[in-house]
Amino acid sequence: MSYTHTIISIIEVLLVVVPALLIVALVTIAERKTMASMQRRLGPNIVGYYGLLQAFADALKLLLKEYVGPTQANLILFFLGPIITLIFSLLGYAVIPYGPGQTIADLGLGILYMLAVSSLATYGILLAGWSANSKYAFLGSLRSTAQLISYELILSSAILLVVLLTGSLNLTINVEAQKVVFFVFPLLPIFIIFFIGCIAETNRAPFDLAEAESELVSGFMTEHSASIFVFFFLAEYASIVLICIFASILFLGGYLNIFSFDLFISVLFFFNFEIDFLHLETSINFFNVVLKGLINSLMLGLKSCFLIFVFIWARASLPRIRFDQLMSYCWTILLPIVIAFIILMPCVVYSLSILPTNFYLL
Repeated sequence: MSYTHTIISIIEVLLVVVPALLIVALVTIAERKTMASMQRRLGPNIVGYYGLLQAFADALKLLLKEYVGPTQANLILFFLGPIITLIFSLLGYAVIPYGPGQTIADLGLGILYMLAVSSLATYGILLAGWSANSKYAFLGSLRSTAQLISYELILSSAILLVVLLTGSLNLTINVEAQKVVFFVFPLLPIFIIFFIGCIAETNRAPFDLAEAESELVSGFMTEHSASIFVFFFLAEYASIVLICIFASILFLGGYLNIFSFDLFISVLFFFNFEIDFLHLETSINFFNVVLKGLINSLMLGLKSCFLIFVFIWARASLPRIRFDQLMSYCWTILLPIVIAFIILMPCVVYSLSILPTNFYLL
C-alpha cells in the first residue's frame, strides 16, 4: 500500500512540474515574439513552425556547452545556489488549486506557504552571488536580496487585505469567496500595488536592477554558464508564471468562470426547447466530471496568460529606473499607501458588517 501511495505521489508531482516547465519554455517564446512585435521586428521564426521550438533549441545549446567556472569560487555553494532557487520556484505549484479539489496539497495555510517558499528562494540568489567571488555577482545578489525583502512587505500587506475579506489562508476558499464579485473590483488600488510588487519580486523590468547590464554585466548570475545557468533561467520564468497564477487566484477569481452550465439549461427551459431528459442527465454528469474541470483550468490559464502579457508589456514599454529610486519608491510611496489601506479596510468591512464568519468564531 505504501508503494502505491508513493507512486501516486510521484505521478501527481510529475503532472504538475512537467507542464510547468513546458509553460516556461512557451513563455520565453511568447515574450520574444511579443516584444519583437512591439519593436517592429520578427523575433524567432526559423526553428520549428512560427519559431515554437526556439526555446528548446536554446536549452539544448546551453546543455551542450562546455562549463567554465571561476577558480576562486566556493564550488559547493556556487552549484547549490541555482538549485535552491529552482526548487523553491517549483515548490509553490504544490498548493495551486486548478479547480475545486484539483491540487496536490490543499493546505489550510496555503497563502503562508507561498510566502515562505518565495522568501526561501532569496537564499539561492544570495549564495550564488557570494560564492562566485566576483564583485559584479556579489553586488547583484545584494541588490536582489534587498529588493526582494523590501517588496515582500508590500506583497504580504496586500495579501492581508484579501484575507480580511475571506477569513482564511486557504487558496481554494479565497477563490470560492469570489463567486459574487472578483476582488479586483473592490480592491483595484490594492491589486495595482500587488502587481507592481509582483514585477519587482521577480526581478523583471523596469525593476531588474539586479541584472542591469550597464552596471553589473549580468548581476548575480554573471559567472554562471552552460547547464547551471539553465537553472536560474527556468527559476526566473517559473516564478513569473507562479506569481501570475497567484495574483489571478487572489484577485481575478482563479478558476471561476462567467459561464454557467446551469444557466444554459435554464435558458432552454425558458424557451420551451424539447429536451431528452435521459440524454440530458448523462450529458450533465459527463460535463461535471470532465468538461467542468477542463473549463476551470482553462479559465485560470487565460487569466494568468493575461497577467504574463502585462509583464511582457511592462518590460517592452518602461525604462529601467535607478536602484535608489526603486527602494525609495517602495518605502516612501507604496508602503504608506498600503498601511493606509490596512487601516481603512477593517473600518469599512466592520461598518458594513461584512466580516467573514471565521472572524466571528474567533
